[in-house]
Amino acid sequence: MSEQQYYDALEARDPAAREHALLAALPGQIAHAQRAAPAFAELLSGVEPASVDSRAALAKLPVTRKHELLARQQARRADDPFGGFSAIAWGLRGRGARKVFQSPGTIYEPEGSGADYWRVARALHAAGFRAGDLAHNSFSYHLTPAGSMMETGALALGCTVFPGGVGNTELQLQALQELRPEGYVGTPSFLKILVDKAAELGHKLSINKALVSGEAFPPSLRDWLAERGIAGYQCYATADVGLIAYETAARAGLVLDEGVIVEIVRPGTGEPVPEGEVGELVVTSLNPDYPLIRFGTGDLSAVLPGACPSGRTNTRIKGWMGRADQSAKVRGMFVHAGQVAEIVRRFPEAGRARLVVEGEMAQDRMTLKLELAGTAPAGLADKVAAAIRDITKLRGEVVFVAPGTLPNDGRVIEDARRYD
Repeated sequence: MSEQQYYDALEARDPAAREHALLAALPGQIAHAQRAAPAFAELLSGVEPASVDSRAALAKLPVTRKHELLARQQARRADDPFGGFSAIAWGLRGRGARKVFQSPGTIYEPEGSGADYWRVARALHAAGFRAGDLAHNSFSYHLTPAGSMMETGALALGCTVFPGGVGNTELQLQALQELRPEGYVGTPSFLKILVDKAAELGHKLSINKALVSGEAFPPSLRDWLAERGIAGYQCYATADVGLIAYETAARAGLVLDEGVIVEIVRPGTGEPVPEGEVGELVVTSLNPDYPLIRFGTGDLSAVLPGACPSGRTNTRIKGWMGRADQSAKVRGMFVHAGQVAEIVRRFPEAGRARLVVEGEMAQDRMTLKLELAGTAPAGLADKVAAAIRDITKLRGEVVFVAPGTLPNDGRVIEDARRYD
């Protein structure tokens, strides 16, 4: 294994050895979360940590989604701004949050004192960053953790960082011209603005590598940057978990980070979906400071088959494919993805489902399209329609379709209404 090819030996280890190591660490992390994070002491009450030693056992634990994290933070804000999810505090109150960040919501996240706390160095290395590089960091340094995520990762690699932050395009261009950094980290759209603006002024940026995140990075923009000598790579990270997955030179999906356990579940549930099916990305973090167990990101993705051509052996995902927290307001009532999942759960013969909302001028109508192998048993449509009324308090039609008919895009509610 080339020292330059991988960040460390973990990336190329035998998949079975990785799985064994992750699952071996899981009981200890659950016990730690129960002991050190009051929210998980409650959420995982009665769970015997030693029994959670497989993915099947992990899948039986509840999923904690962002709205619940926010609700608990709001309820406990006077005595614990982290809502009982953090194992650390700050100052004399605990063993040391180095920083506290505020993400939209408002949700607060701690940054511990460990080097490369957010584990972003691995993604930077895959994007070509090396010790001695100057990295121009155009992520925000205030409120949200993005700037700190990238900086701590770059410092761990041995890079020097210019903290450009957001905005001030002219000043950032001046720094780019005078300092001539090799690398850029930030959103892809701002990098394009910088490249375009420099071209208008008759300059060519010194940047030849970039790690981008925070928004979509379409192949068209990736190719546009490449034509201008910049190899851009993307990573997927959240303010709650840190790095989850990163792109490699193979350009074949995103490889999962070594410090997380990732599941893809059916939206609105905690049930893992078959490999290749689109669902919500759920993460269990092995970070002892913020030990999130089965944290629902609300983002859609899917597992890709096979190993990465780069030689990295961890699981690959397709990347961000939309949001899983779907809902629609029908005749004054909100219908959520979890309700659709509950309807389907009542009928073992049912497969993938999609609730389609149609109509014009407030004449809403709902149709539940349900994949079903073979002929529907007598009376099944009526039973499903009754379940729709029971769970959503609304009437809906039922249409059975053949397996594989519905798109594999993770969407369980489709709002097809016209508003023109």
